Amino acid sequence: MSCFTIRWVLFMNFNQLCQQLETIEATDSRLAMTQQLAQLLPQLTDEEIKPTLYLIQGRLMPQYRSLEFNLSEKMILRLLAKLLAKYQSVEIIDQSQANLFAQTDETSLVSWVKQEYGRVGDLGLLTKQIMAKLHLAPQSLSITAVYQSLIEIAQDSGAGSQDRKLLKLLALLEKISPSAAKYTVRVVLGKMRLGFGLMTLLDTLSWAKVGDKTQTKLLETYYQRQADIGKLAQVYLRGGLVALQTAYDVQVGVPVVPELCQRLNTAEEIIEKMGSVVAEPKYDGLRAQIHFDAEKQLAQVYSRSLEDISAMFPEVKMIGQFIQFKSCIFDAEAVGINPQTGEIVPFQETMKRKRKYNIASMAQQIPIRFYVFDILDVDDRPLIDLPLLERKTFLAQAFPVNPVLVKTPHHLFDDAQKLHQFHQQMLADGYEGVVVKHPQAPYRAGRKGWRWVKIKEAEGTSGKLHDTLDLVVMGYYFGRGKRAQFGLGAILVGIMGYNEEILSIAKIGTGMSEDQLKILKQKLDQLKTSQKPKVYHSVNKLLQPDVWVEPKLVVEIAADEITHSPVHAAGVALRFPRLIRLRIDKSWEDATSINELGELE
Repeated sequence: MSCFTIRWVLFMNFNQLCQQLETIEATDSRLAMTQQLAQLLPQLTDEEIKPTLYLIQGRLMPQYRSLEFNLSEKMILRLLAKLLAKYQSVEIIDQSQANLFAQTDETSLVSWVKQEYGRVGDLGLLTKQIMAKLHLAPQSLSITAVYQSLIEIAQDSGAGSQDRKLLKLLALLEKISPSAAKYTVRVVLGKMRLGFGLMTLLDTLSWAKVGDKTQTKLLETYYQRQADIGKLAQVYLRGGLVALQTAYDVQVGVPVVPELCQRLNTAEEIIEKMGSVVAEPKYDGLRAQIHFDAEKQLAQVYSRSLEDISAMFPEVKMIGQFIQFKSCIFDAEAVGINPQTGEIVPFQETMKRKRKYNIASMAQQIPIRFYVFDILDVDDRPLIDLPLLERKTFLAQAFPVNPVLVKTPHHLFDDAQKLHQFHQQMLADGYEGVVVKHPQAPYRAGRKGWRWVKIKEAEGTSGKLHDTLDLVVMGYYFGRGKRAQFGLGAILVGIMGYNEEILSIAKIGTGMSEDQLKILKQKLDQLKTSQKPKVYHSVNKLLQPDVWVEPKLVVEIAADEITHSPVHAAGVALRFPRLIRLRIDKSWEDATSINELGELE
């Protein structure tokens, strides 16, 4: 019997949902956590499935749709002080005054709240403690009612919107339980701290439907076609795999999870493993998935981590005049161009386009060219199951020569020496190397299988390993001596392990310039947390950083070799690790995995 057949017996309001989340948060076992989540899902109505799946990830929408609260920790601290003032101080706050939250004098309550935050280290938990002190009678609000209230808060904009947002949030906190207030504040800040990611949610859906993880791989395949866990859950829990087969496929406007490269070290290995191959230049740019629909007047760009980054690229508004199809999805690399010479600029220059302000000015300084290497959908016909060379025939018809979209040149090779020569030529021409693809392979997300392989320079910045690693910054250590002025002397970095855990693999204190130290400190201070995040595997006492940070910053690291380590949770360590650059275009789930390490030696 499906677990979902008992849904009609149960009902859950928002307070009860958050009470169950507290039980899940306190659970260490990944399997037990999955089973608890699976027991939670049957208690939801059809309308509650999508918002619940978004909320437990700390967001209001799927990852590709941006809707942020734009409320800082400082503003939440002021809000908590107002709550205490309203219910506990002699002075009664007049909520009708127009500028309620504009007071700048720091009262004793504000000081107390700040001190408590320093002690507790979690604004959600502090909110729970304060709400418990107020002894308010919580109302039984539905999940959808709370969700709609949060949507309304996030969508408020214009003059005075921050004050209005805080007033609405205050009113919501007054109506819900202390535990619900904890998770509401965490959603507002985007820090749920439940300790699981996408794969746990996919496992959960399978458990909820069939009582085990047997359908997880199929669910992952469908998610990769449309990266919306809320919609996937709703379709699957209503109709199972049959419903997914008929109603869930590639769709313009919803990003496809991108295909990534495996690593091999030589042309000989590649030809031996893959046979005849397609080889293309490897551009050092920003991965860009372009969605176009002429009828809907839609032209959007998504990053490799599924963010909508269309605002970064005003150039995308021009593509409609070139594209020969009514709608399509391109996989491409966005590369900055020197407007004087027409040459490709380094990655760091391209990344200057990743900004919220002065975009038009930066677009003039660093115009973007999209090098398109694949096409995933044409006129609502998904192409991802077709062989690569067939997809290339559609791409050949997609657009004529133009200044914005460029078809990536590709060549067929079945001779290792000729492939090696092509690779050397690409390096000499200033590219990162080559990407080699199986000509008959369908488009599949991630790095599974030997469909796409990259070869990069084995010397220089890559150290003695054949490639660099993308690692998650777990925390940092205060600087000593000359570095004391920066407040950061070294960072602890981790690699993706099994079961969505991050395992420490290196402490890096060398290879960082003063500019890099300043940028690192600035970014990491925005991610500080007083407690070790749950996704971090146990960290040896000898490695405990002075400051823990949320797992959101990825850095590219080079090293000489991989050695055995009894100290690091990965079981191995990097010899002579050094920082190459920040990878703000990647999420922590894009980091190098422990399974990939063997390919680097």
